[in-house]
Amino acid sequence: MPYSLKQIADAIGAELRGDPLCRIESVGALSDARSGQITFLANSRLSRLLPQTHASAVILTAADQPHCPTNSLVSDNPYVAYVKAAGLLHPPPGFVPGVDAGAVVHEAAEVASSAFIGPCAVVGEGARIASEVFVGPGCVICDGAEIGRGSRLVANVTLCHGVKLGERVLVHPGAVIGADGFGLANDHGAWLKIPQLGSVRIGDDVEIGANTGIDRGALGDTVIEAGVKIDNLVQIGHNVRIGAHTAIAGCAVIAGSVTIGRRCMIGGASALSGHIEIADDVVITGMSGVPNSIPEPGTWSSGMPVTDNRTWRKNMVRLKHLDRLARQVQGLERRLAELRQRLDDRD
Repeated sequence: MPYSLKQIADAIGAELRGDPLCRIESVGALSDARSGQITFLANSRLSRLLPQTHASAVILTAADQPHCPTNSLVSDNPYVAYVKAAGLLHPPPGFVPGVDAGAVVHEAAEVASSAFIGPCAVVGEGARIASEVFVGPGCVICDGAEIGRGSRLVANVTLCHGVKLGERVLVHPGAVIGADGFGLANDHGAWLKIPQLGSVRIGDDVEIGANTGIDRGALGDTVIEAGVKIDNLVQIGHNVRIGAHTAIAGCAVIAGSVTIGRRCMIGGASALSGHIEIADDVVITGMSGVPNSIPEPGTWSSGMPVTDNRTWRKNMVRLKHLDRLARQVQGLERRLAELRQRLDDRD
């Protein structure tokens, strides 16, 4: 749906400079946007592209605005302003409420009249689906699961029994929420499965990426608080608790009973050991292994950056001798201290 530039400025809280009636239909990249599109400049390295843009409007800072050849919306944070504008111009696809003829809905399930249940979806006994919920094709909503108002399960999502989703939760294809946690006890060499008796509680405005798994708790619940954003292929173990507005990038692995604070950022392919605690406002960079608790905010890293193979092989050889070299250095330091003491004694 097209909007006037003034309507967009009012919606995103930006200062309009130019034609308020300019018609904007969609968004585009700074380098190839065309007439009728709005773009943004948030990275100074791309400033060289601004004078040549063909967009009808650009979202940018006051410092960049004098160099803009077209209409502009001035914002202190152009990227956030762009995201808001993009959401306005490109809302999620709508749907017609109802239950598809190919869906299977238990007679004891509660489905709001404004909800949609797609083809081949299954809704179990006692499940509760609130108003304006979209349950896409192939989804499985097991017995007793609950989905809050305005949530969207795109396709092939599984909510196991008793799982509770808050309002406006977005779950991408293939996610499995509430499968059994990896709980085992060793009985003289044989593994016994520990019953997983808890569930999963998801707060409002959470996004869960494709093929992500969130395990149910062993006794209490696994809890994902409001505003958490989880990327694709993330594994979250049983009884994990993730604080509000934390973001977790793809392929991260979080073992059981980890507590993560609010507003944290967990880099891709990171691995967190079980039963540790991460403070609020912690940033863990990609490919980091986290064996211990992090008690204070800040940026933490352990992944080894890539280098050319020749250098890496040399470093690995030297790494094998690190302990011997450390002992040699300690020995030299002791000898140096002894020599200094002798010199002092002579004086």
